[in-house]
Amino acid sequence: MLQINPDIQAYARDHTTPEPELMQELIEVSDQNLEYIDMLSGRVVGRLLNMLVKMTGSRRILEIGMFTGYSALMMAEALPDDGKLITCDLNEKYASIARSFFERSQHGHKIEVRMGEALETLKTLEGPFDFIFVDADKGNYPNYYRETLPMLKRGGVMVIDNVFLAENVLAPNDEKAEAVDQLNTLIAEDDSVEQVMLTERDGLTIARKL
Repeated sequence: MLQINPDIQAYARDHTTPEPELMQELIEVSDQNLEYIDMLSGRVVGRLLNMLVKMTGSRRILEIGMFTGYSALMMAEALPDDGKLITCDLNEKYASIARSFFERSQHGHKIEVRMGEALETLKTLEGPFDFIFVDADKGNYPNYYRETLPMLKRGGVMVIDNVFLAENVLAPNDEKAEAVDQLNTLIAEDDSVEQVMLTERDGLTIARKL
């Protein structure tokens, strides 16, 4: 992950609205049971997603890459009671933790989990979606963008995490880094969107469909 001054990261986190207690417990459970806790979005990104969903008035969300459900719950909290979030994942161990917290959350009923290869799941879905969040296997990032952009409504927002890939996009030397760099170029050259790339954590791109 991009090496930003940890004191600044902590300062930003401490000055961001805290998660509900249930979400803090989810972080603790994920940390205790899983090796790759850095796959969890974290407070700053979670609150940014929450705020963007509210600001855009989104009612229908697609998430690719659920991990243990932190980002899904943060976005679901911002949806109206009849809103819907479809989240895709492949790892049953992660999903079992996520489901246990969805069941305990007052916002869990807004979330529908779709297990399996995301590119296959996408073939079964119909747009439009108001908001899309991508944080899954990096090798498929260009494919996820190509497949989901037509499903995003005009004026809708797509957020993509890990667009720096621990700075490896500066000199791509493996398939993952090449794929993320390809995605970043795709978005930068796409006249159908306007975008901003943020340096939060491992890089975050926000694209709005024109």
